[in-house]
Formats: sequence, C-alpha cells, structure tokens
Amino acid sequence: MTLQSKLDAFKADFEAGKPPYNVPPSVIRTMHRATAELIASGAATRTLKAGDRAPSFTLTDPEGQRISSAALLKRGPLVISFYRGVWCPYCNLELQALQGTVPLFESLGAGLIAISPQTAANSRKSVRQNALGFPILSDPHNAVAAAFGLRFALPDDLVELYRGLRNDLPAFNGDPSWTLPMPGRFVVGQDGVIRYAEVNPDYTRRPEPADMLPALRRTASVPA
Repeated sequence: MTLQSKLDAFKADFEAGKPPYNVPPSVIRTMHRATAELIASGAATRTLKAGDRAPSFTLTDPEGQRISSAALLKRGPLVISFYRGVWCPYCNLELQALQGTVPLFESLGAGLIAISPQTAANSRKSVRQNALGFPILSDPHNAVAAAFGLRFALPDDLVELYRGLRNDLPAFNGDPSWTLPMPGRFVVGQDGVIRYAEVNPDYTRRPEPADMLPALRRTASVPA
C-alpha cells in the first residue's frame, strides 16, 4: 500500500466523521478553505527548488544534542523532511513510510532527518509513537522552515478552529506565532545543492519516499 493511499484512506474516514474522529462538516469546510487559500497564495512557488543551495543550519534533537547540516553532509547526501508535528496524523503516516525506506537511503550512502517546530518533548513522542530510528529535530519559530520558504501563518478562522479542537500549537511548539511549515521533502547533495524538492500546500498530499531514489542515485553516483 502506497503512502498516498494510506493518507487517502485516513482522510476519507476523517472527513466522513467516522469514530473516533466524529468531526462535524463545518470543521472540514474550514480546513478545506484554509488549504485552498494557501494554494491560491502561491506560497509553494516561492520555496527553494532543485538547483538552489540549501541553507546551513544547526538544530537540537529530542535529547538536546546539537546536530548540524554541515556535519551530516560530510557523511553523505541528506534527505530532509519538514513536517507539522506529532499531532498531525498525515505527518505520522509519512514518518512511518520514511522509516521503512531508511535501508534504501542508507544503501545509497544517504542520511535522513525530519524537522518540525514542536518542542523536544513532542519530538520524543514522535519517535516513540512512530518507532523512528532517524533524527527528529526541533526548529524553534520555524526558522529553518522559513529559510527553505516553507513557513506560513495560519488564518484566523483556522486558529480559532484549532483552539476549539484543543490543538494548541503555541503549547506544542513553545512559540506563540501560530505558524507551520508546508510539508516539504528535499534531497541535498554533499556540495549543499538541492537535488530534489517537493512541497505541497495541501498537507494531505505527500510524495512517496521512493520518489527521491533517482535523485539520490544520481547524487551518490550509484547505478540504478
């Protein structure tokens, strides 16, 4: 079963209001409207693309260890996934799919990290909940996401909806700004140049992990 088919199955149940979600149609309409507005804004067209140079960064893992992109790139190409947080079921399905692809990434000499704005405690929950074996890094204030062009501010009606659902992003992220990253996936070569970039303002749509393999093979000079 592909990642997108799993996402579609979850979305169908969620939007149908099936237990345990029991979400009313008004909530779905607000979510759809916010996504449509983000798509219409053209924000995704202003993100970093293949051929651009990736910004360098240093972030902390759930145990407080500082991890730099420069150090990771010394070991090999780097796969970077930006996700919204442990509260997002679509993100959790994506993280699980990425975990299942780690052996393929490693066979091509590549490393994998995932970045979200959430606090270290919530990153630890991401690791436990999804049985992850790769670094999960906290991006305070979505600063690194902004450097990649991914950060956006939630519209007021979506903020109010999230508050009503007790989805308190300032508490999750330790940041009062109510910003999130658009989900994004990047492959960065050891020279710091982005070789693959996929960003979708519709958070229910995610690329398959295998979609990055051709770029990784080219980057690592490994025959297909």
